[in-house]
Amino acid sequence: MNATKAAKYVGYFDKEVLERKENYASLVNTYYELVTDFYEFGWGRSFHFAPRRRGESFKDSLTRMERYLAQKLGLAQHSVVLDAGCGVGGPMREIARYTGARIVGININADQVTRARKYNRAAQLDGQCSVVHGDFMELPVEDASFDAAFAIEATCHAPDRTASFSEIARALRPGGLFAVQEWCMTDAYEPGNPLHEQLKHDIEVGDALPELTGTNAVDEAFIAAGFEILMRRDLRQDSDPELPWYHPLTGRELSLSGLPRTQFGRKLTNRFVHLLEKLRLAPKGTKAVSDMLMRTSDALVAAGELGIFTPMYFVLARR
Repeated sequence: MNATKAAKYVGYFDKEVLERKENYASLVNTYYELVTDFYEFGWGRSFHFAPRRRGESFKDSLTRMERYLAQKLGLAQHSVVLDAGCGVGGPMREIARYTGARIVGININADQVTRARKYNRAAQLDGQCSVVHGDFMELPVEDASFDAAFAIEATCHAPDRTASFSEIARALRPGGLFAVQEWCMTDAYEPGNPLHEQLKHDIEVGDALPELTGTNAVDEAFIAAGFEILMRRDLRQDSDPELPWYHPLTGRELSLSGLPRTQFGRKLTNRFVHLLEKLRLAPKGTKAVSDMLMRTSDALVAAGELGIFTPMYFVLARR
């Protein structure tokens, strides 16, 4: 983590919606410079949620979600696929192993690009998986160069979903499929409800999102970008009732590997980070970043319990 940025930018994300949209590239890039270490520590290398079955581990639920997406896209060994907003490449590598497809990831954050390439080499998948430093609002790719595309909890960072989906449509061959897993407010969200609005704001600010919208707005963006919607479903409904999507963020994940994601584990990590910062073994501002992520996790759990937010609105569409 860059110490100067950690100290300077913790309050940087709490801006008005218009300003967050206008400065989305800097906002998102700075955010992931600050939080990627925390994400990898607490979440692994696949930065997303997944519907979970009873008796299934958290990691296995992520893998199953990634394979589900690959199946819906009909990926096979000959497929050339775009991963828009690929993070450090966890889903990319799983889908490449599972299908044999060749996957090109786009990522706006240079540090994550470097990590993803390193992890691809370590997994001996760099022949199948490549990562390009770029912005999915202006894809550095030729027209009609991909058979399929996916974005897993990434295009929620776009300041204009229609524009981002239009860019992905441009990159797809005619008939190409595009699947997204989106962060959205649900129909249970009540504009004007102070608690609902505060939780929405806390999630937006704590995850560097320009603005959370409803599922209908996502559908409209697909149609405006020239896609035909083939399927749409809120996958949070597919979770076991005792294992809702936000379960990993609660204090009820009874496993050593799941400890960092729990409320207790986050508090323990936060105190340890505070000690490291006091001892000057961690950069100034590290605890402030940890505090921000704790507030965001609490907002996600509260919004999940109220049913006003989903991180798993799944859409499959055809160009």
